[in-house]
Amino acid sequence: MASLADRVRGNGRIAAGLLLNLLVSICIVFLNKWIYVHYGFPNMSLTLVHFVVTWLGLYVCQKLDIFAPKSLPPSKLLLLALSFCGFVVFTNLSLQNNTIGTYQLAKAMTTPVIIVIQTLCYKKTFSTKIRLTLWVGAKQHELQVNSMQLLYYQAPMSSAMLLIAVPFFEPVFAEGGIFGPWSVSALLMVLLSGVIAFMVNLSIYWIIGNTSPVTYNMFGHFKFCITLFGGYVLFKDPLSINQGLGMLCTLFGILAYTHFKLSEQEGSKSKLVQRP
Repeated sequence: MASLADRVRGNGRIAAGLLLNLLVSICIVFLNKWIYVHYGFPNMSLTLVHFVVTWLGLYVCQKLDIFAPKSLPPSKLLLLALSFCGFVVFTNLSLQNNTIGTYQLAKAMTTPVIIVIQTLCYKKTFSTKIRLTLWVGAKQHELQVNSMQLLYYQAPMSSAMLLIAVPFFEPVFAEGGIFGPWSVSALLMVLLSGVIAFMVNLSIYWIIGNTSPVTYNMFGHFKFCITLFGGYVLFKDPLSINQGLGMLCTLFGILAYTHFKLSEQEGSKSKLVQRP
C-alpha cells in the first residue's frame, strides 16, 4: 500500500507540474506577442528581464528554504547558460516577427535539426524518441542537482551574457530601449511576463528532470495545438483546413501514445504478478 501511495503521489506531482507548464507556457506566448504587437518592447531586453526575474524568484525561494543552493563550477554551466540564452532570444525573435503558427512550426523543427547536427558532426545515433529535452536533463544528472539548483546558477549567467550583448543590438536609454520612456501599463505587462517566464523556466527544468523525453515531447505537441488555436482566436492568425487536420492528428497521436503507454505498464504489472 505504501508503494502504491507513493506512486499516486508521484504521479500527482508530475500531473501538477505538467499542468502548470501547460498554463504558463501558453500564457507566455500570448503575453509576449501582445507586448511585441502593442508596445514594441525590444526582444533581447525582454529576455534579459525574464532571466533577471527568474534569478530573483529563485533567490527568494532559496531564502525561504524551499531549496538549498549547491556549489557548482561555472565552467560546467557556461555552455548551458549560453545555449539557453540563445534559445530564448531566438525563440522570442521568431515570435516577434512571425505569426504564432509559423513560430510554433519553427520550434517543432528544432528537434530534427539538432538530431541531424549531432549525427553528422558527432557521429551519434538516436532513436525517434530522443529529443532536444535530453540535454538539460543530462546536465542535471551529471551535476547531481535539481531543477532549482541548476537554474539558480544558469539564470544569472545568462543575464550577464545578455547584459553585455544588449547595447550592441538594441537601444538602452533612448526611446524603444529597456530604460526608455515606457507607459505604466507596458512596464506592468513586461514585469508580468518576467514572473510568468520564471514559472516557465522552472517548470521546464523540473519536467525534464522528472519525466522521460517522450512524455515531455508528447506534451509539447499538445501545447502546440492549443497555442496554434489561441493565435487564431486572439490575433486572427490564419488557420487553414490542413492545419486543423494536423491538430486533430496530433491530438489523436497523443491519445494513442497514452493508451499504449498505459497498456505497456499494465502488461508489465501482470507479468510481475504471474511470476511464481
